[in-house]
Amino acid sequence: MIPINLPKISKEEVQAVVKVLRSGLLTSGLGAGPMVSKFEKDFASFVGAKHAVAVNTGTAALHSAVMASGIKYGDEVILPSFTFVATAEAVVLAGGKPVFTDIDPETYNLSPSAVEKSLTKKTKAILPVDLYGFSADMKPLKEIAAKHGLALIEDAAQSHGTTYAGKPAGSFADAACWSLYASKNMTSGEGGVITTNNDEIDETLRMIRTHGEKAKYSSLILGTNYRMSEIQAAIANVQLEKLPSFLGKRRLNAQQLTSILKESERLVLPWESRDRQHSWYLYTTRLKDGTETERNTLMEELKKKGIGAEAYYVNPVHQMPFYRENFGGSKLPETDKASKHVFSLPIHPEVTAEQVNFIGKTVLSLL
Repeated sequence: MIPINLPKISKEEVQAVVKVLRSGLLTSGLGAGPMVSKFEKDFASFVGAKHAVAVNTGTAALHSAVMASGIKYGDEVILPSFTFVATAEAVVLAGGKPVFTDIDPETYNLSPSAVEKSLTKKTKAILPVDLYGFSADMKPLKEIAAKHGLALIEDAAQSHGTTYAGKPAGSFADAACWSLYASKNMTSGEGGVITTNNDEIDETLRMIRTHGEKAKYSSLILGTNYRMSEIQAAIANVQLEKLPSFLGKRRLNAQQLTSILKESERLVLPWESRDRQHSWYLYTTRLKDGTETERNTLMEELKKKGIGAEAYYVNPVHQMPFYRENFGGSKLPETDKASKHVFSLPIHPEVTAEQVNFIGKTVLSLL
């Protein structure tokens, strides 16, 4: 089976972990050991941010950023439903109310025009997602946020290497949240990081990740334990060095797959433009004028032939029982359509050119 995503781990990561184990310094009480500090400095440089705060998961990154933005009980946060549940989860954990809002059918990302329709007096933040590694339309979202005095938090979990308007993902947000989960463009096994240019947000994030402390045993604000370990950071440091080569291979695979699949008139293929560059975390196409059953059958047949096709996300968050029961039903027609028609194909760095050719030709044959 060619998996939809696969971490690329080599001897360098193993050696980095062994070095940490032998040092005896596995973590730091305030979350700022030498490996973590190096990763924060280098990751901030990679994405062009003033600050980077490393935490232990992408979900922790989201929750911390929502807390640091001052979201309190009853505050509304506008976000897409067409995303992994952690985006909404972070809002609820902070006491906020997720306001699920529809997507742009061409990008699968939060629609700025739909955001404007979702605004109320209780709205305190906008939380767009760079789905599949393609940036949300951040300029109009930033304008809306500025006009109404809202926080703008970017879920950049899938967008290491993404650019928008010539700048790295996260550049237009008050805070951007990245995941280092095993399937992502780079990994630390589990892990996350928040980037920001705001000194106050940076200071608050560093307290949140370690029980609200600036100094040990002296909590100043409500916090939690979201520290990244030195082992995680050691892996992340090596992966960050390799990230440009990972991204290059993903791009080559995506270009090759597009050149094959464009022969079919039944598919809506992923795209990018000069000012919106993809990270190619997922190569997601859409079955044009097809049914959900046809999409599911196609994925089943692909898996039988050894191709790990997946659909992200068949269950939009607003349809999940907890969110439907607690935050009411939302009418999101574009979200519902996309969930029934999209499917993703493997293009990660371990996929060879021969395998890309096999994937593309197999899809055409089945169609």
